[in-house]
Amino acid sequence: MYWTLELASKLEDAPWPATKDELIDYATRSGAPLEVIENLQEIEEDGEIFETIEDIWPDYPSNEDFFFNEDEY
Repeated sequence: MYWTLELASKLEDAPWPATKDELIDYATRSGAPLEVIENLQEIEEDGEIFETIEDIWPDYPSNEDFFFNEDEY
């Protein structure tokens, strides 16, 4: 399983919180690339509910990662 920003961005509008099956259904209905669906299918879960994309891909950058001091410009 591998994630990129482009692949993970396909799940930004997913109905969070969601189960693995709900995310696969969303990805299928929204026309996400096959890689997204394959990545979701590879997730090992025990009926777990995922709150955000960070639960699936912990390295997903947050808005704070792109924060810069606007006062400097």
